[in-house]
Amino acid sequence: MTVSATLTPATELAAKNTSHFPNESPEYRKARTTLLAEEIELRRHIERVAELRRALPPGGTVPEDYTLEGAKGTVHLSNLFGDKQTLIIYSMMFGPQRERACPVCTSFLSAWDGTTRNLRERVALAVFARSPIQRLLDYKKERGWQNVQLYSDMSGNYTRTYVNADDADVPGLSVFTRRDGTIRHFWSGEISGEMTDPGQDPRGAPEIDPLWTFLDLNPEGRGTDWYPKLEYTPTPLTTIK
Repeated sequence: MTVSATLTPATELAAKNTSHFPNESPEYRKARTTLLAEEIELRRHIERVAELRRALPPGGTVPEDYTLEGAKGTVHLSNLFGDKQTLIIYSMMFGPQRERACPVCTSFLSAWDGTTRNLRERVALAVFARSPIQRLLDYKKERGWQNVQLYSDMSGNYTRTYVNADDADVPGLSVFTRRDGTIRHFWSGEISGEMTDPGQDPRGAPEIDPLWTFLDLNPEGRGTDWYPKLEYTPTPLTTIK
């Protein structure tokens, strides 16, 4: 789909739906058809935004080939591309001032660990944090992550340039490209807390944690005061009679 493509109105497509479920009321089916048209529009808007993102002009060249510490020693940003042309970097909230890593970062990195097996066929992915590398590797082992690669930005040069100029313990997501040997910044998440709509938690777009996408499918939604934790109290098993 292209931004200029002529599309059948979503309401017309939704009207073609033949789905019905046991004992549903006419009111339910009418409301569901209205929702279906909005879901079609949402799908289209996601694609329009992705197309606009892909069409961005070349970004700025990186100021330096940043030095990181990985599981096998010192590496540079340029090494992280491997044989790929695109590198995605997530900066997690796990600086030396934190006793434990951010639960929200941990939540979606746990999901990414499985996704990475497929993702790395198309792009390179790296996770940065400001803690020493051994601390990061210990945490990776604790969480059972097999695929995400963690790197320590101990100098903070990358973090101050592409995440937060004041080196605050905040998350960041950036994409870099390498074309003809030149590494450029392509895109970073720039939606800040000041851009949050009323009644909404601060978050960027697109959604990077499938947890929230699943919660959006249920009647209670995301809730207003629930967030992922590093550990949960075990739920007693219900006896089946």
